[in-house]
Amino acid sequence: MIIDRFVPFTGEHCETTAIGNLLVHSGIRLSEPMLFGIGEGLGFIYWDMKGMDFPFIGGRVKPDELTACITSRLNLTLTKQETASVTKAWRNIKENIDHGIPVGLKLDCYHLDYFTNKVHFAAHYVAMYGYDDEYAYMADTSQQGGRVKTRLETLVLARNEKGPMSSKNLSYAIEKTTVLPQLVPIIRASISSNAYHYLNPPIRNIGIKGIEKMSSEILKWPSRSQNLAHDLCLTALLMERGGTGGALFRNLYRDFLKESLEIFGDSKIERAYLAFMEIAPLWSEVSAYIDKAGRTGHWDWLKQASELLRHIARKEKEAMELLLQL
Repeated sequence: MIIDRFVPFTGEHCETTAIGNLLVHSGIRLSEPMLFGIGEGLGFIYWDMKGMDFPFIGGRVKPDELTACITSRLNLTLTKQETASVTKAWRNIKENIDHGIPVGLKLDCYHLDYFTNKVHFAAHYVAMYGYDDEYAYMADTSQQGGRVKTRLETLVLARNEKGPMSSKNLSYAIEKTTVLPQLVPIIRASISSNAYHYLNPPIRNIGIKGIEKMSSEILKWPSRSQNLAHDLCLTALLMERGGTGGALFRNLYRDFLKESLEIFGDSKIERAYLAFMEIAPLWSEVSAYIDKAGRTGHWDWLKQASELLRHIARKEKEAMELLLQL
């Protein structure tokens, strides 16, 4: 069963790409940066819990919140289904696709056939639009034109994986039941709300305080790892190429501000946009410094990353304080 006329939405980030696929199929066409912005996606987390091999660096809000915020802002109906039963989990997918409705899935990309870099990450999102006796057909980020497939048995493993950020076989669908609201008020409300929560995190490892925390904690990394070269290089890889906490989300937010500026002029948005033009490439520099430390064993690169993180924190604080005024 393959859904007719399904055209993949092109995106760089998994959750916005997944929701973009569901929205396009419902006749709603917004750019990925616009989805990220109205979903209040910009954030930061420095996550280091007991039992973790190495800290996790994230540059966005928590998993699932982006989708929930986008659908709420656009007055769409979001239907989420979770279950510990793999049989029921498959039935939840099948019922939607058999009725011509693509579904979003949250899973661990480690098990997917088309992922060659085998790293466990249980907060990966895809949109599924079909199946046969052997394969699940899905849309994912910029791989093979957006169309990918994985064996049904590996899909079961990916959906049912346990661990950090995982969900119980989560699947979701959206439905447009009313006329979409005007975009300008949505943009203004999303920008100011995102800025407020970013500047006022509930705990010190989130938002602007999280960047400041990372700037000090990164100097302690050499004393907490059993395989530092591997951990540093993997962290840099995930940040920059995996898109967890490198430049990707700052690029998306920069482009969201630019698109917002084109929709309605505002000097505060323009100044913040110019700031994020400078900020985004600085995150790539942080990732590069971490990678160099791992490859060379010279910890001075971590000192440079620490200093740059403090600079980034100041720049982002200034930009978000501007946007808070909206």
